Amino acid sequence: MPKLADFPFSDAKVVELAKELPTPFHIYDERTIREAVRGLNASMAWCPGFRNHFAVKATPNPYILQVLKEEGCGTDCSSIAELVLSEEMGFKTEEIMFTSNNTPIKEFKKAKQLGALVNLDDLSHVDFLHKEDGLPEMVSFRFNPGPGRTGNKLIGDPKAAKFGCTTAQLLEGYKKCQDLGVKRFGLHAMVVSNCLKVDELVETARMLFLLAVQIHEKLGIKMEMVNLGGGIGIPYLPGQDVIDVASVGAGIHAVYKEIIEAKGLAPMKVVMECGRYITGPAGFLVSRVVHRKRIYKNYVGVDACMANLMRPGMYDAYHHITIIRDERDHPGLPSRTAPAADNAADLITKEPVFDVVGGLCENNDKFAVDRPLDVEPFVGDIAIIHDAGAHGHSMGFQYNGKPRSAEYLHRLDGSVIEIRRAEDLGDIFSTLDFDGARAFGGGGGPLSWIRRTLKAAAWCNKR
Repeated sequence: MPKLADFPFSDAKVVELAKELPTPFHIYDERTIREAVRGLNASMAWCPGFRNHFAVKATPNPYILQVLKEEGCGTDCSSIAELVLSEEMGFKTEEIMFTSNNTPIKEFKKAKQLGALVNLDDLSHVDFLHKEDGLPEMVSFRFNPGPGRTGNKLIGDPKAAKFGCTTAQLLEGYKKCQDLGVKRFGLHAMVVSNCLKVDELVETARMLFLLAVQIHEKLGIKMEMVNLGGGIGIPYLPGQDVIDVASVGAGIHAVYKEIIEAKGLAPMKVVMECGRYITGPAGFLVSRVVHRKRIYKNYVGVDACMANLMRPGMYDAYHHITIIRDERDHPGLPSRTAPAADNAADLITKEPVFDVVGGLCENNDKFAVDRPLDVEPFVGDIAIIHDAGAHGHSMGFQYNGKPRSAEYLHRLDGSVIEIRRAEDLGDIFSTLDFDGARAFGGGGGPLSWIRRTLKAAAWCNKR
Protein backbone atom coordinates (compact mmCIF):
# COMPACT_ATOMS: atom_id res chain seq x y z
CA MET A 1 0.00 0.00 0.00
CA PRO A 2 1.79 3.17 -1.11
CA LYS A 3 2.47 6.29 0.89
CA LEU A 4 1.85 9.70 -0.64
CA ALA A 5 5.45 9.80 -1.85
CA ASP A 6 4.91 6.73 -4.02
CA PHE A 7 3.44 8.76 -6.88
CA PRO A 8 3.81 6.60 -10.01
CA PHE A 9 4.77 9.43 -12.40
CA SER A 10 7.73 11.75 -12.78
CA ASP A 11 7.10 15.48 -13.08
CA ALA A 12 7.99 15.32 -16.76
CA LYS A 13 5.48 12.49 -17.31
CA VAL A 14 2.74 14.50 -15.59
CA VAL A 15 3.42 17.50 -17.81
CA GLU A 16 3.34 15.24 -20.86
CA LEU A 17 0.04 13.61 -19.80
CA ALA A 18 -1.58 16.97 -19.08
CA LYS A 19 -0.47 18.14 -22.52
CA GLU A 20 -1.98 15.11 -24.27
CA LEU A 21 -5.10 14.63 -22.13
CA PRO A 22 -7.53 17.49 -21.47
CA THR A 23 -7.65 18.40 -17.80
CA PRO A 24 -9.22 17.71 -15.43
CA PHE A 25 -9.07 13.93 -15.49
CA HIS A 26 -8.86 10.98 -13.10
CA ILE A 27 -6.06 8.47 -13.55
CA TYR A 28 -5.61 5.16 -11.69
CA ASP A 29 -2.47 3.07 -11.27
CA GLU A 30 -3.11 -0.60 -11.99
CA ARG A 31 -0.09 -1.88 -10.07
CA THR A 32 -1.20 -0.13 -6.88
CA ILE A 33 -4.67 -1.68 -7.15
CA ARG A 34 -3.36 -5.20 -7.68
CA GLU A 35 -0.84 -4.94 -4.84
CA ALA A 36 -3.52 -3.75 -2.42
CA VAL A 37 -5.75 -6.73 -3.22
CA ARG A 38 -2.89 -9.19 -2.92
CA GLY A 39 -1.86 -7.78 0.45
CA LEU A 40 -5.40 -8.03 1.80
CA ASN A 41 -5.81 -11.58 0.48
CA ALA A 42 -2.51 -12.62 2.03
CA SER A 43 -3.55 -11.22 5.41
CA MET A 44 -6.70 -13.39 5.36
CA ALA A 45 -5.16 -16.50 3.77
CA TRP A 46 -5.85 -18.44 7.01
CA CYS A 47 -9.60 -18.27 6.23
CA PRO A 48 -10.76 -20.68 3.50
CA GLY A 49 -13.18 -18.97 1.16
CA PHE A 50 -12.15 -15.42 2.08
CA ARG A 51 -13.14 -12.91 -0.55
CA ASN A 52 -13.11 -9.15 -0.69
CA HIS A 53 -16.36 -7.98 -2.27
CA PHE A 54 -15.12 -4.71 -3.72
CA ALA A 55 -17.50 -1.84 -2.94
CA VAL A 56 -18.51 -0.93 -6.49
CA LYS A 57 -19.73 2.50 -5.38
CA ALA A 58 -16.12 3.48 -4.71
CA THR A 59 -14.96 3.21 -8.36
CA PRO A 60 -17.72 1.91 -10.65
CA ASN A 61 -15.76 1.39 -13.83
CA PRO A 62 -15.73 -1.88 -15.83
CA TYR A 63 -11.97 -1.74 -16.45
CA ILE A 64 -11.32 -1.44 -12.72
CA LEU A 65 -13.72 -4.32 -12.06
CA GLN A 66 -11.90 -6.44 -14.64
CA VAL A 67 -8.60 -5.89 -12.83
CA LEU A 68 -10.24 -6.80 -9.52
CA LYS A 69 -11.92 -9.88 -10.98
CA GLU A 70 -8.51 -11.13 -12.14
CA GLU A 71 -7.28 -10.72 -8.55
CA GLY A 72 -10.13 -12.81 -7.11
CA CYS A 73 -12.43 -10.08 -5.81
CA GLY A 74 -16.19 -10.20 -5.79
CA THR A 75 -18.44 -7.15 -5.77
CA ASP A 76 -20.51 -5.39 -3.13
CA CYS A 77 -23.49 -3.63 -4.72
CA SER A 78 -26.00 -1.16 -3.32
CA SER A 79 -28.10 -0.42 -6.41
CA ILE A 80 -29.43 -2.08 -9.56
CA ALA A 81 -26.87 -0.20 -11.65
CA GLU A 82 -24.04 -1.74 -9.66
CA LEU A 83 -25.66 -5.18 -9.99
CA VAL A 84 -25.85 -4.79 -13.77
CA LEU A 85 -22.25 -3.56 -13.91
CA SER A 86 -21.17 -6.66 -11.99
CA GLU A 87 -23.23 -8.88 -14.27
CA GLU A 88 -21.76 -7.30 -17.41
CA MET A 89 -18.25 -7.91 -16.12
CA GLY A 90 -18.86 -11.59 -15.50
CA PHE A 91 -19.29 -11.72 -11.74
CA LYS A 92 -21.63 -14.59 -10.90
CA THR A 93 -23.98 -15.70 -8.14
CA GLU A 94 -22.37 -15.44 -4.70
CA GLU A 95 -19.41 -13.47 -6.02
CA ILE A 96 -21.92 -10.62 -5.81
CA MET A 97 -23.27 -9.25 -2.54
CA PHE A 98 -26.28 -6.91 -2.52
CA THR A 99 -26.46 -4.59 0.48
CA SER A 100 -29.00 -1.81 -0.01
CA ASN A 101 -31.50 0.25 1.95
CA ASN A 102 -34.96 1.65 1.15
CA THR A 103 -34.85 -0.86 -1.68
CA PRO A 104 -37.51 -1.15 -4.42
CA ILE A 105 -38.65 -4.65 -5.31
CA LYS A 106 -37.19 -4.53 -8.84
CA GLU A 107 -33.71 -4.28 -7.31
CA PHE A 108 -34.29 -7.23 -4.97
CA LYS A 109 -35.58 -9.22 -7.94
CA LYS A 110 -32.47 -8.43 -9.96
CA ALA A 111 -30.22 -9.53 -7.09
CA LYS A 112 -32.17 -12.76 -6.70
CA GLN A 113 -32.08 -13.38 -10.46
CA LEU A 114 -28.29 -13.11 -10.36
CA GLY A 115 -28.09 -15.47 -7.39
CA ALA A 116 -26.39 -12.71 -5.37
CA LEU A 117 -25.98 -12.84 -1.62
CA VAL A 118 -28.80 -10.61 -0.32
CA ASN A 119 -28.06 -8.61 2.80
CA LEU A 120 -31.27 -7.24 4.35
CA ASP A 121 -31.20 -3.83 5.98
CA ASP A 122 -34.57 -3.99 7.75
CA LEU A 123 -36.77 -6.56 9.48
CA SER A 124 -39.78 -5.58 7.34
CA HIS A 125 -37.97 -6.80 4.22
CA VAL A 126 -38.54 -10.41 5.26
CA ASP A 127 -42.33 -10.36 4.87
CA PHE A 128 -42.09 -7.97 1.91
CA LEU A 129 -39.73 -10.22 -0.06
CA HIS A 130 -41.56 -13.38 0.91
CA LYS A 131 -44.79 -11.92 -0.47
CA GLU A 132 -43.43 -10.20 -3.57
CA ASP A 133 -40.77 -12.54 -4.93
CA GLY A 134 -39.91 -15.20 -2.38
CA LEU A 135 -36.88 -15.14 -0.11
CA PRO A 136 -33.48 -15.95 -1.62
CA GLU A 137 -31.69 -19.19 -0.81
CA MET A 138 -29.31 -17.42 1.57
CA VAL A 139 -30.28 -14.45 3.74
CA SER A 140 -27.97 -12.11 5.58
CA PHE A 141 -28.89 -9.22 7.88
CA ARG A 142 -27.05 -5.97 8.49
CA PHE A 143 -26.48 -5.28 12.19
CA ASN A 144 -26.51 -1.82 13.76
CA PRO A 145 -24.92 -1.97 17.23
CA GLY A 146 -26.37 1.38 18.31
CA PRO A 147 -24.77 2.49 21.59
CA GLY A 148 -22.48 -0.54 21.52
CA ARG A 149 -20.07 1.21 19.11
CA THR A 150 -19.12 4.83 18.49
CA GLY A 151 -18.51 4.92 14.71
CA ASN A 152 -16.44 7.80 13.37
CA LYS A 153 -16.72 11.10 11.49
CA LEU A 154 -17.29 9.57 8.06
CA ILE A 155 -19.84 6.91 8.94
CA GLY A 156 -21.41 8.66 11.92
CA ASP A 157 -22.77 7.53 15.28
CA PRO A 158 -24.47 4.12 14.82
CA LYS A 159 -27.41 5.29 16.97
CA ALA A 160 -28.13 7.99 14.40
CA ALA A 161 -27.38 5.86 11.31
CA LYS A 162 -30.21 4.80 9.01
CA PHE A 163 -28.59 1.42 8.34
CA GLY A 164 -29.14 -1.99 9.86
CA CYS A 165 -31.18 -3.78 12.53
CA THR A 166 -31.08 -3.90 16.32
CA THR A 167 -30.17 -7.12 18.10
CA ALA A 168 -33.82 -7.89 18.89
CA GLN A 169 -34.80 -7.27 15.27
CA LEU A 170 -32.01 -9.55 14.06
CA LEU A 171 -33.21 -12.41 16.23
CA GLU A 172 -36.78 -11.92 15.05
CA GLY A 173 -35.67 -11.69 11.42
CA TYR A 174 -33.59 -14.86 11.51
CA LYS A 175 -36.44 -16.72 13.24
CA LYS A 176 -38.93 -15.58 10.58
CA CYS A 177 -36.60 -16.65 7.77
CA GLN A 178 -36.02 -19.96 9.51
CA ASP A 179 -39.78 -20.55 9.78
CA LEU A 180 -40.17 -19.67 6.09
CA GLY A 181 -37.68 -22.36 5.07
CA VAL A 182 -34.41 -20.47 4.67
CA LYS A 183 -31.47 -22.77 5.46
CA ARG A 184 -28.39 -20.60 4.82
CA PHE A 185 -27.55 -17.45 6.75
CA GLY A 186 -25.04 -14.62 6.90
CA LEU A 187 -24.34 -11.65 9.15
CA HIS A 188 -22.95 -8.20 8.30
CA ALA A 189 -22.01 -4.86 9.88
CA MET A 190 -20.25 -1.69 8.77
CA VAL A 191 -19.51 0.51 11.76
CA VAL A 192 -16.25 2.29 10.91
CA SER A 193 -14.96 3.99 7.78
CA ASN A 194 -11.40 4.88 6.80
CA CYS A 195 -10.12 3.34 10.02
CA LEU A 196 -6.35 3.21 10.54
CA LYS A 197 -6.49 1.46 13.93
CA VAL A 198 -5.96 -2.29 13.89
CA ASP A 199 -7.73 -2.82 17.23
CA GLU A 200 -10.93 -1.09 16.07
CA LEU A 201 -11.16 -3.29 12.99
CA VAL A 202 -10.50 -6.41 15.03
CA GLU A 203 -13.18 -5.28 17.50
CA THR A 204 -15.75 -5.35 14.67
CA ALA A 205 -14.86 -8.99 14.09
CA ARG A 206 -15.19 -9.74 17.82
CA MET A 207 -18.59 -8.04 17.93
CA LEU A 208 -19.94 -10.02 14.98
CA PHE A 209 -18.44 -13.35 16.09
CA LEU A 210 -20.04 -12.97 19.53
CA LEU A 211 -23.33 -12.09 17.88
CA ALA A 212 -23.07 -15.20 15.70
CA VAL A 213 -22.63 -17.26 18.88
CA GLN A 214 -25.68 -15.59 20.47
CA ILE A 215 -27.84 -16.31 17.41
CA HIS A 216 -26.71 -19.92 17.38
CA GLU A 217 -27.46 -20.38 21.06
CA LYS A 218 -30.92 -18.82 20.80
CA LEU A 219 -32.06 -20.11 17.39
CA GLY A 220 -29.77 -22.99 16.50
CA ILE A 221 -28.63 -21.14 13.37
CA LYS A 222 -25.02 -21.66 12.35
CA MET A 223 -23.75 -18.72 10.34
CA GLU A 224 -22.26 -19.71 7.02
CA MET A 225 -20.71 -16.30 6.44
CA VAL A 226 -19.82 -13.18 8.40
CA ASN A 227 -19.13 -9.99 6.43
CA LEU A 228 -16.93 -7.63 8.44
CA GLY A 229 -17.73 -4.72 6.12
CA GLY A 230 -15.04 -2.47 4.72
CA GLY A 231 -13.61 0.32 6.78
CA ILE A 232 -9.88 -0.31 6.33
CA GLY A 233 -8.49 3.17 5.87
CA ILE A 234 -5.78 4.90 3.88
CA PRO A 235 -3.35 7.63 5.00
CA TYR A 236 -4.77 10.79 3.44
CA LEU A 237 -2.60 13.04 5.61
CA PRO A 238 1.15 13.34 5.09
CA GLY A 239 2.93 11.58 7.93
CA GLN A 240 0.12 9.12 8.62
CA ASP A 241 1.24 5.50 8.64
CA VAL A 242 -0.16 2.93 6.26
CA ILE A 243 -2.20 0.43 8.26
CA ASP A 244 -0.53 -2.93 8.84
CA VAL A 245 -3.10 -5.09 7.10
CA ALA A 246 -1.20 -8.25 8.07
CA SER A 247 -1.82 -7.34 11.72
CA VAL A 248 -5.51 -6.83 10.94
CA GLY A 249 -5.72 -10.32 9.46
CA ALA A 250 -3.77 -11.86 12.35
CA GLY A 251 -5.97 -10.10 14.90
CA ILE A 252 -9.15 -11.33 13.23
CA HIS A 253 -7.70 -14.85 13.12
CA ALA A 254 -6.95 -14.78 16.85
CA VAL A 255 -10.51 -13.68 17.66
CA TYR A 256 -11.89 -16.30 15.26
CA LYS A 257 -10.03 -19.04 17.13
CA GLU A 258 -11.02 -17.60 20.51
CA ILE A 259 -14.74 -17.42 19.71
CA ILE A 260 -15.81 -19.29 16.58
CA GLU A 261 -13.54 -22.32 16.87
CA ALA A 262 -13.96 -22.51 20.65
CA LYS A 263 -17.75 -22.64 20.25
CA GLY A 264 -17.63 -25.30 17.55
CA LEU A 265 -18.97 -22.96 14.83
CA ALA A 266 -16.06 -23.39 12.42
CA PRO A 267 -15.70 -23.47 9.51
CA MET A 268 -17.33 -20.10 8.93
CA LYS A 269 -16.48 -17.98 5.91
CA VAL A 270 -15.23 -14.46 6.66
CA VAL A 271 -15.49 -11.83 3.93
CA MET A 272 -14.98 -8.08 3.58
CA GLU A 273 -16.19 -5.29 1.30
CA CYS A 274 -13.22 -2.93 1.11
CA GLY A 275 -13.33 -0.28 -1.60
CA ARG A 276 -11.33 2.76 -0.49
CA TYR A 277 -8.40 0.62 0.69
CA ILE A 278 -8.14 -0.98 -2.76
CA THR A 279 -8.48 1.94 -5.17
CA GLY A 280 -8.20 5.12 -3.06
CA PRO A 281 -4.41 5.57 -3.13
CA ALA A 282 -4.29 4.38 -6.76
CA GLY A 283 -6.26 7.35 -8.08
CA PHE A 284 -5.28 10.95 -8.79
CA LEU A 285 -7.29 13.92 -9.99
CA VAL A 286 -5.11 15.87 -12.42
CA SER A 287 -6.09 19.52 -12.87
CA ARG A 288 -4.53 22.74 -14.12
CA VAL A 289 -4.22 26.11 -12.41
CA VAL A 290 -6.32 28.54 -14.43
CA HIS A 291 -6.62 31.57 -12.18
CA ARG A 292 -5.14 33.35 -9.18
CA LYS A 293 -7.08 35.75 -7.02
CA ARG A 294 -5.96 37.83 -4.04
CA ILE A 295 -8.53 39.45 -1.78
CA TYR A 296 -8.92 38.61 1.92
CA LYS A 297 -7.30 35.25 1.16
CA ASN A 298 -5.03 33.93 -1.57
CA TYR A 299 -7.02 31.77 -3.98
CA VAL A 300 -5.71 29.29 -6.53
CA GLY A 301 -8.36 28.41 -9.11
CA VAL A 302 -8.09 25.05 -10.88
CA ASP A 303 -10.15 23.60 -13.73
CA ALA A 304 -11.45 20.76 -11.54
CA CYS A 305 -14.27 21.35 -9.08
CA MET A 306 -16.52 19.56 -6.58
CA ALA A 307 -18.16 17.80 -9.53
CA ASN A 308 -14.90 15.88 -9.91
CA LEU A 309 -14.18 15.29 -6.21
CA MET A 310 -16.88 16.01 -3.66
CA ARG A 311 -15.17 14.74 -0.50
CA PRO A 312 -13.35 17.95 0.57
CA GLY A 313 -16.50 20.06 0.21
CA MET A 314 -18.84 17.45 1.67
CA TYR A 315 -16.75 16.02 4.53
CA ASP A 316 -14.04 18.66 4.93
CA ALA A 317 -11.79 15.77 3.92
CA TYR A 318 -8.06 16.29 3.42
CA HIS A 319 -6.57 15.36 0.04
CA HIS A 320 -2.88 16.09 -0.46
CA ILE A 321 -2.10 18.46 -3.35
CA THR A 322 1.15 18.52 -5.29
CA ILE A 323 1.95 21.43 -7.60
CA ILE A 324 4.02 20.56 -10.67
CA ARG A 325 5.54 23.35 -12.70
CA ASP A 326 4.49 23.72 -16.34
CA GLU A 327 6.01 26.93 -17.64
CA ARG A 328 4.84 26.57 -21.24
CA ASP A 329 2.47 29.11 -22.73
CA HIS A 330 -1.15 27.98 -22.52
CA PRO A 331 -3.46 29.64 -25.05
CA GLY A 332 -6.72 30.71 -23.46
CA LEU A 333 -5.22 31.15 -19.99
CA PRO A 334 -3.94 34.35 -18.37
CA SER A 335 -0.20 34.91 -18.48
CA ARG A 336 1.60 33.14 -15.65
CA THR A 337 3.69 36.28 -15.17
CA ALA A 338 0.72 38.64 -14.90
CA PRO A 339 1.02 40.63 -11.66
CA ALA A 340 -1.34 39.65 -8.85
CA ALA A 341 -3.22 42.18 -6.78
CA ASP A 342 -1.53 43.53 -3.68
CA ASN A 343 -3.79 42.35 -0.84
CA ALA A 344 -1.35 42.84 2.03
CA ALA A 345 -3.64 45.30 3.80
CA ASP A 346 -6.70 43.01 3.61
CA LEU A 347 -5.20 39.55 4.00
CA ILE A 348 -6.67 37.64 6.94
CA THR A 349 -4.13 34.83 6.79
CA LYS A 350 -0.58 35.92 7.52
CA GLU A 351 1.15 32.67 6.55
CA PRO A 352 1.91 31.71 2.93
CA VAL A 353 -1.19 29.53 2.60
CA PHE A 354 -3.75 29.10 -0.17
CA ASP A 355 -7.34 28.08 -0.77
CA VAL A 356 -7.43 25.77 -3.80
CA VAL A 357 -10.84 26.19 -5.39
CA GLY A 358 -12.99 25.13 -8.33
CA GLY A 359 -15.30 27.17 -10.50
CA LEU A 360 -18.75 26.20 -9.17
CA CYS A 361 -21.12 28.88 -7.96
CA GLU A 362 -20.82 27.36 -4.48
CA ASN A 363 -18.52 28.61 -1.72
CA ASN A 364 -17.63 25.16 -0.41
CA ASP A 365 -16.22 24.22 -3.83
CA LYS A 366 -12.76 23.99 -2.27
CA PHE A 367 -10.12 21.28 -2.40
CA ALA A 368 -8.01 22.91 0.29
CA VAL A 369 -8.43 25.74 2.79
CA ASP A 370 -5.50 27.65 4.29
CA ARG A 371 -3.17 25.01 2.86
CA PRO A 372 0.60 25.49 2.72
CA LEU A 373 1.88 24.21 -0.64
CA ASP A 374 5.37 23.12 -1.59
CA VAL A 375 5.60 25.88 -4.21
CA GLU A 376 3.46 28.88 -5.01
CA PRO A 377 1.14 27.92 -7.87
CA PHE A 378 1.05 29.95 -11.06
CA VAL A 379 -1.36 29.82 -13.97
CA GLY A 380 -0.57 26.82 -16.17
CA ASP A 381 0.94 24.71 -13.39
CA ILE A 382 -0.54 21.28 -12.72
CA ALA A 383 -2.27 20.46 -9.44
CA ILE A 384 -2.30 16.76 -8.55
CA ILE A 385 -4.97 15.88 -5.99
CA HIS A 386 -3.95 12.62 -4.34
CA ASP A 387 -5.92 9.62 -3.05
CA ALA A 388 -8.87 10.33 -5.33
CA GLY A 389 -9.33 6.75 -6.51
CA ALA A 390 -12.37 5.98 -4.36
CA HIS A 391 -15.56 8.01 -3.95
CA GLY A 392 -14.11 10.55 -6.37
CA HIS A 393 -15.43 10.32 -9.91
CA SER A 394 -18.28 8.12 -8.68
CA MET A 395 -19.68 10.91 -6.50
CA GLY A 396 -19.59 13.39 -9.38
CA PHE A 397 -22.57 15.50 -10.33
CA GLN A 398 -23.63 18.08 -12.91
CA TYR A 399 -24.41 21.19 -10.90
CA ASN A 400 -23.85 24.35 -12.97
CA GLY A 401 -23.84 22.04 -16.00
CA LYS A 402 -20.28 20.87 -15.35
CA PRO A 403 -19.49 17.79 -17.47
CA ARG A 404 -17.78 15.01 -15.54
CA SER A 405 -14.19 14.24 -16.42
CA ALA A 406 -12.55 11.34 -18.22
CA GLU A 407 -10.92 8.39 -16.46
CA TYR A 408 -7.64 6.75 -17.48
CA LEU A 409 -5.76 3.65 -16.37
CA HIS A 410 -1.97 3.50 -16.05
CA ARG A 411 -1.16 -0.08 -17.09
CA LEU A 412 1.58 -2.36 -15.81
CA ASP A 413 3.57 -1.80 -19.03
CA GLY A 414 3.54 1.98 -18.57
CA SER A 415 0.87 2.71 -21.16
CA VAL A 416 -2.15 4.86 -20.38
CA ILE A 417 -5.59 3.98 -21.73
CA GLU A 418 -8.90 5.78 -21.58
CA ILE A 419 -11.45 3.85 -19.53
CA ARG A 420 -14.22 6.45 -19.56
CA ARG A 421 -14.57 9.38 -21.93
CA ALA A 422 -15.26 12.85 -20.60
CA GLU A 423 -18.80 14.13 -20.73
CA ASP A 424 -19.66 17.07 -22.96
CA LEU A 425 -22.58 19.48 -23.21
CA GLY A 426 -24.40 16.96 -25.40
CA ASP A 427 -24.44 14.58 -22.43
CA ILE A 428 -25.61 17.34 -20.10
CA PHE A 429 -28.54 18.21 -22.38
CA SER A 430 -29.32 14.68 -23.65
CA THR A 431 -32.39 14.23 -21.44
CA LEU A 432 -33.91 17.63 -22.28
CA ASP A 433 -36.40 18.46 -25.04
CA PHE A 434 -35.52 21.91 -26.42
CA ASP A 435 -37.94 21.67 -29.37
CA GLY A 436 -40.79 20.76 -27.06
CA ALA A 437 -39.87 23.55 -24.67
CA ARG A 438 -39.83 26.13 -27.46
CA ALA A 439 -43.29 24.98 -28.58
CA PHE A 440 -44.57 24.78 -25.02
CA GLY A 441 -47.54 27.09 -24.43
CA GLY A 442 -46.80 27.85 -20.80
CA GLY A 443 -43.77 30.03 -21.43
CA GLY A 444 -43.44 33.81 -21.77
CA GLY A 445 -44.09 35.98 -24.81
CA PRO A 446 -47.21 37.83 -26.04
CA LEU A 447 -48.94 34.88 -27.74
CA SER A 448 -48.69 32.62 -24.72
CA TRP A 449 -49.98 35.48 -22.52
CA ILE A 450 -53.00 35.89 -24.80
CA ARG A 451 -53.70 32.13 -24.74
CA ARG A 452 -53.56 32.06 -20.94
CA THR A 453 -55.88 35.09 -20.70
CA LEU A 454 -58.47 33.52 -23.04
CA LYS A 455 -58.37 30.24 -21.09
CA ALA A 456 -58.91 32.09 -17.82
CA ALA A 457 -61.80 34.08 -19.26
CA ALA A 458 -63.47 30.91 -20.60
CA TRP A 459 -63.14 29.25 -17.19
CA CYS A 460 -64.75 32.30 -15.47
CA ASN A 461 -67.64 32.32 -17.94
CA LYS A 462 -68.38 28.66 -17.13
CA ARG A 463 -68.65 29.58 -13.46
